[in-house]
Amino acid sequence: MTATWRTIVTTAAILALIVGIYPACGQQAQGTPPAAKVGDEVITLEELEQAVRAQLAKIEEQRYALLDEKLEQLIGDRLLAQEAKKRGMSVEELLKAEVYAKAPEVTDAEVTNFITQNRAQLPQVDEADLKLKIWGYLRGGKVNERRQAFIQSLRAQSTVAVYLQAPAAARVPVSADKGFVRGATDAPVTIVEFSDFQCPFCKAATATIKQLIEKYPGKVKWVFRDYPIPSLHPAAPRAHEAARCAAEQGKFWEYHDLLFEKSPRHASDDLKQYAKDLELDTAAFNQCLDSGKHKAEVNSDVQDGARLGVEGTPTFFINGRQLVGSQPLTAFQKIIDSELASKPGQ
Repeated sequence: MTATWRTIVTTAAILALIVGIYPACGQQAQGTPPAAKVGDEVITLEELEQAVRAQLAKIEEQRYALLDEKLEQLIGDRLLAQEAKKRGMSVEELLKAEVYAKAPEVTDAEVTNFITQNRAQLPQVDEADLKLKIWGYLRGGKVNERRQAFIQSLRAQSTVAVYLQAPAAARVPVSADKGFVRGATDAPVTIVEFSDFQCPFCKAATATIKQLIEKYPGKVKWVFRDYPIPSLHPAAPRAHEAARCAAEQGKFWEYHDLLFEKSPRHASDDLKQYAKDLELDTAAFNQCLDSGKHKAEVNSDVQDGARLGVEGTPTFFINGRQLVGSQPLTAFQKIIDSELASKPGQ
């Protein structure tokens, strides 16, 4: 380097320091540029991102879900096109032969049953017109199921490699050290659930999680966390406290299941009766419940959930990947299968 260039470089560095172009000491080296400066105090981009990490993770998971859904559609389209070419026909002809012709017919009984079960939500229109629309709706569902089944059969006969992976940023760091565990403690997939004992969607989701534990023996563990929402379910916080009182006697999961079975009947007398039904030491249980012994622990779970971005129940974190609501079994399986596929030997 010549003397002239050395002078220019040195001068530029000094000017940069004077006008504050460089971040605070150590920030540039660590890859954490400033987001703002208040007086002499710097707010780093890392600090900012950490403050909204849960929300960013949710956005990343939604982005991944959109890409994954579209990718599955494109894979299906390619498989259909390749099969049609192999048979020397158009895709439309292939679908007519393998999907529309083989999809089960919709019976009059199915239409009638659907109308009977959903009468309150259906529009008040001419009965014949309503039946025709319901038939079309049910027929569409059966055609779609047959189409997906046909695509899966083509996929099983083809070589399909999927490289799209959930981004690391889509994972929320959720501790599995707190809460009540059901399933293998060393399972490679952990489902942390924030739930409300009076939430009907939580009740529905419980059956789904039980199916998953049975379907993936030794592969999945379920961690239950408290997230009662008193503005919607005033009796829920006390029900969560009661479950912890039952846990003191080794009966958390039995009490958990009974609470959902009996929901929303969670008055104090009901909670004490459930303890009696499970043959707990009722004197000890009643004293525990009346004392409010576990109120702080329930509140602590709620605070943890809020920090993680939980806004409603049920909210699940599957190895840190968020899934909200009473989702179908397939939604859980999709994430679980991808998690297991990423772990050699699973």
